[in-house]
Amino acid sequence: MHRRRLVTTEEIIAIASPDSEAQLDRLGDWAGERDIAFESVEVGEDIAEVYEHGRDTLGVTLGGDGTFLEGVRAFAPREVPLLGINTGTLAFLPRVRPEDMEDALAEVLRGQAEVKTRQQLQARADGLDAVGINDVMIQHIPPDDPVERKITRLKAFVDGDYVGEYDGTGLAIATPTGSTGISLSANGPIHSPDDNTTLELVPLHTHSVGVRPLVVGASADIRVVSENEASLLVDGGRSHTLLDPGEAVAISGASTPMHIVRTSLDDTFYTALAAKLGWGIREGRVEGAPRAPEVPGEEPTFEDVVGRAGDVAAEAVRAAGEPLREIHGRVESIEYKGDKSDVVTEADYKSEQIIAAVIENEFPNHGIRSEEKVSREGSSTYTWLLDPLDGTGNYVNGNPNYSVSVALLDNGEPVMGVVYAPEFDDLFRAIAGGKAYLNDQVVSTTDRDDLAESMLLSGYDPDGAFLTHCYGATRGIRRFGSAALHLCYLASGSADAIWEYDTYPWDVAAGIVIARAAGARISGVNGKAYAFDPDNDDDRKELLATNGPLHDALIEHVSSQSELQQAEVADDD
Repeated sequence: MHRRRLVTTEEIIAIASPDSEAQLDRLGDWAGERDIAFESVEVGEDIAEVYEHGRDTLGVTLGGDGTFLEGVRAFAPREVPLLGINTGTLAFLPRVRPEDMEDALAEVLRGQAEVKTRQQLQARADGLDAVGINDVMIQHIPPDDPVERKITRLKAFVDGDYVGEYDGTGLAIATPTGSTGISLSANGPIHSPDDNTTLELVPLHTHSVGVRPLVVGASADIRVVSENEASLLVDGGRSHTLLDPGEAVAISGASTPMHIVRTSLDDTFYTALAAKLGWGIREGRVEGAPRAPEVPGEEPTFEDVVGRAGDVAAEAVRAAGEPLREIHGRVESIEYKGDKSDVVTEADYKSEQIIAAVIENEFPNHGIRSEEKVSREGSSTYTWLLDPLDGTGNYVNGNPNYSVSVALLDNGEPVMGVVYAPEFDDLFRAIAGGKAYLNDQVVSTTDRDDLAESMLLSGYDPDGAFLTHCYGATRGIRRFGSAALHLCYLASGSADAIWEYDTYPWDVAAGIVIARAAGARISGVNGKAYAFDPDNDDDRKELLATNGPLHDALIEHVSSQSELQQAEVADDD
């Protein structure tokens, strides 16, 4: 989950320990002041009755590690991000101090917090199928008779390969999150838990000195067979069962991760180690990371503003792409504007809400305009032009050819463009005067100059004239239904030329910057310069763009065919 998506949080659900009433009241008041829906449940209660699928929900726990683990169990299956407020004592997982709660939440709503992915594990055995974020423990059951066997023998396999036998009191299979618990107590390694997809096997009280912890990838298929009856515990007993002699348990990384929200007010992982475990290597070290000194009174340059705008736009469209992918193909409500080919869905509004909120937080003095008529005047020369969903007809029919387009204008001229295709995870971007990029790789137009060898893309063609004139003279014409993507495919060499019957500013602003940066030439169909007009909301504006070498030949072909058609009409008269 992208951190910028948190700007559209609509609901907070809190899971609170019994001694967190004061913090719970503060949290409810804070949400109410911002018109954010708020629900709370006690530890152990099911959130099903208060959770509404489809809303942008933030989970919050108020308590220690135990409360946080209950939050993981409730929120992870629903892919709800979780912020932990530490009202406990010895806690590693929730790291925001109660006194910092409101400031941390404000950072979340500005889209400035981080969302870290935590690997979970899944354990399957007879009568048990459970997911946990910490560990699975397979332990010997103490005998009733003290003279009976006090250890267990476990045979371990990884991806079908025999690892060996563990003789001792048991085995812990832990995630990086769980590496600071039982596995650490058994001399296992500590793993930094964020965005770390591994699992570790740590023997408990082994009787062999040579046995060491083993780290494997989260996709590994771990099988453990117990020679004796054994106890199987997931996350300290939140799920548990007994294994019969010879019975196997299968353990692997869970398909669903946990999304944990981290703010600048969180104690870091290493600070938690130092505070909870006496992390000796930090002794004598000055707290806080060094930062570059600020230059007082230094105004940001054009390059500073536009470069940062490109980074923010890239984050915003990726965040908007998440709900677009979720809604894609199963849109429940569709409204039609004046032009029936322009379909507006729930997805338009969700995408626009995320992008606009991110821009407002990062550039409060910039203006914002969008296809959906959202408008905010700014005090600077910069205005953002948004198309939150280009290719809505494709979108509502399950076609993957749709995009999100964001451009920055300086005094009405496009100077930065970002176009994102969520279904392909392709991000195109460029700054005027710079290079064009697709997923951080530089792209450029083709150098083809022979019309017969060229592939063309076409926009809306009401009478089929462009198709009729050009199809036989080229290798073919394709139509993807998104002007922004057409310009980007031209920029990346997937097509040699494009033609659009009618364009509006939000359709092409970002794509124009990207195509030009890649080497494209853009004009009207008559060869005259294409004059971008950010205020043209109503008039049809034709656009023809090519790789450059093909431009004159294509214009000549289109013009000659048009003249021929006009002559034929005159003869008929």
